[in-house]
Amino acid sequence: MTALADAAQLAPASNDNVLTTAELRARGVSEGTIARRCRPGGPWRRLLPGIVLLDACEPTRRQLVRALARYVGREGVVTGGDALGAHGLTLPRTPAVHVLVPKGRRMLSPTFALVERTTRPPEPVVVDGIPFAPPTRAALDAARRERDPGRLRDLLALPIYYGLTTATELRYELDAGSQRGSAAVRAELRAIDRDRDTYTRAWAREVLRDGPLPPPRWDVAVHDRRGRYIGTVDAWWDEVGLGWQFHPGDKPHLGHLALAAAGVTVVRTDPDRLTTDRRGVLTELAKAFRTAADRRRPAVQCLATAAA
Repeated sequence: MTALADAAQLAPASNDNVLTTAELRARGVSEGTIARRCRPGGPWRRLLPGIVLLDACEPTRRQLVRALARYVGREGVVTGGDALGAHGLTLPRTPAVHVLVPKGRRMLSPTFALVERTTRPPEPVVVDGIPFAPPTRAALDAARRERDPGRLRDLLALPIYYGLTTATELRYELDAGSQRGSAAVRAELRAIDRDRDTYTRAWAREVLRDGPLPPPRWDVAVHDRRGRYIGTVDAWWDEVGLGWQFHPGDKPHLGHLALAAAGVTVVRTDPDRLTTDRRGVLTELAKAFRTAADRRRPAVQCLATAAA
């Protein structure tokens, strides 16, 4: 039997050809056979004590991650860039695979791994049989060790942009966890808050992209028929007089009430919901659009708009 056929028979594809010696023995492979096949020049190789790769080639990153997860056992959680990758976000990864273990766990750190002991192990998200840290924790575990400003910003901004976490959740987790390396992270989160409008507009467009509503106008100042300013909405459907606000202003209640008094239907959305509850937001907008369409259009006009 060839090495390739042998590996296919012993390990399903979901295991990435990585098995423990106990699993191999359970499949009828003796200790002597395992030792012989893992010798230099043999068809297999040992990645870690008790962990075997059923291939002689250099292991892939995924195989290293799976091997480390099997090595540390059920108490371990893979975090950092590899966890973000498992959640669908591709970012440059550190040479070492970052794994969290409980504070009292004693073990040697493999050469390709960064083993961090923690008193706050996260509830893992299991992807393809590997336990990964949730996106918020994974981003912060990586960010606290990142020294390159550009990569630090990507580690925090991109998970927010793609809806894996929010700035509020990142700050909460940062406050609750280790303060090592937190100063640069806090500074970057403040910078992200200052640039929040860029993200929020992109999120809003994503919400509407596959929905039933026609394209709106963006950043509209609503006036009455005499040209007197009433209020501003972030998105505007002129045909029915529907406004959407997702940027909280200094006096959001006053602006909302003035528009409502003029007969404008206004939907107000917390910016975080644009990433955490897109379906719910779109449902609210569609319902409000139908409600506005059933009413007489308010006697208002928009004098200043940005291109949609």
